[in-house]
Amino acid sequence: MSTSSDDVSSSNNCTSRSAEKRYKGIRCRRWGKWVSEIRVPGTQDRLWLGTYTTPEGAAVAHDVAAYCLRGATSLHKLNFPSMLPPTARTDLSPRSVQKAASDAGMAMDAQLIASRDMAPSNGGCAQEGEALSISVDDYL
Repeated sequence: MSTSSDDVSSSNNCTSRSAEKRYKGIRCRRWGKWVSEIRVPGTQDRLWLGTYTTPEGAAVAHDVAAYCLRGATSLHKLNFPSMLPPTARTDLSPRSVQKAASDAGMAMDAQLIASRDMAPSNGGCAQEGEALSISVDDYL
């Protein structure tokens, strides 16, 4: 059984923990996957937002859920406030918020993985200060 370079690089993603400090609402599993969850306001319940290959995918899922659950008061606390779709709604049920956030995070993961496959020279990671170009508008 061989180990692919993707398996090695994903396990190395968590060793520095830099993305965990850079993005709110995410954490890294010891096997290299990124996870996100959020508390439902006014309760002690948590919504599981999913497991992602990239820290950016987990961060986008957290952003969508935070905005849908907390509204405009959460805008200054988002990881990617410019990526929040203008059609994001705050009147969703927790289950609908969970689905919208998961879909947005998976879309981000898919885009970053596809860009990594097309340009392996940069390792699939966004450079410091580089804007991510995905819209989560279709997922809400």
